[in-house]
Amino acid sequence: MNGARAERGNDVGESRDFLIGLGRGAAGAMLFGIPMLMTMELWQLGFYIERWRLFLLLIVNIPLLILLAHRIGFERTSTAAEACRDAIIAYGLGVLISAAILIMLGDIKPHMPLSEMLGKVAIQSVPASIGALLGRSQLGGQAGKDEDDGDGEKDQDEGGDAVPDEISTSYSRELFLMAVGALFLNLNVAPTEEIILIAYKMTPWHALVMIGVSIAIMHGFVYAVAFKGTHEIPKETPWWHAFFRFTLPGYLVAMLISFYVLWTFGRLDDTAPTQMLMSAIVLAFPGAIGAAAARLIL
Repeated sequence: MNGARAERGNDVGESRDFLIGLGRGAAGAMLFGIPMLMTMELWQLGFYIERWRLFLLLIVNIPLLILLAHRIGFERTSTAAEACRDAIIAYGLGVLISAAILIMLGDIKPHMPLSEMLGKVAIQSVPASIGALLGRSQLGGQAGKDEDDGDGEKDQDEGGDAVPDEISTSYSRELFLMAVGALFLNLNVAPTEEIILIAYKMTPWHALVMIGVSIAIMHGFVYAVAFKGTHEIPKETPWWHAFFRFTLPGYLVAMLISFYVLWTFGRLDDTAPTQMLMSAIVLAFPGAIGAAAARLIL
């Protein structure tokens, strides 16, 4: 009898935690998605973006969400099926929140063609779905502390020593998290005309300075300044080890993400190679900040 009660109590607790996770996900989708949901250029992109490029972005977002869900899903995941479930829920929340806010803002109206409505919601659902998953990481509150406490107990061996988290220590995971951070911030600013205008006004010297500043900020965010989550370099490790192992590859990741986002939004069409590079360098500046921040908060 007591065992049955305990099992029912566990089920109720798990359901409650999952519902709280959904609430955090919805809050995260709104919090992280509002800047893009209230950006005119993204409204217009939903209308004229080539549908095959938009479809590719939506497809690329699926494995990204699955891997991110394995890291910070609505609840701790231990299987690929659970990560896929959380990714699907996050995508659904992104779609629902985006549609609701666009309708509330009057950007989606009944007389609009269905393809325009779907395009606007689809393009907004990508950052909103990422925000839905980030909501658990950043809006955890007291429950999030409880989860962390529980995780801490699980991450100890029989002798009481901490066992390294494979997700946290994997080099490929670090690069993936940097890609997520770069993509998220790039989606905020890439649709704006200012990116192209800045790239047009810049000289090669400006571009070199921007590259240097972007790399310096990336390295400083993660290793120099005392932000929460800052990575410490062991004393016996030379300074250049982290710089060449993480910072420079991270900047290259941010640059590649910048090229991809610019291409998706049609910003590289009929553009000279030099101007393409300049635009990517400009966009990689916020992308590098996002990549560095992702390593700290995720």
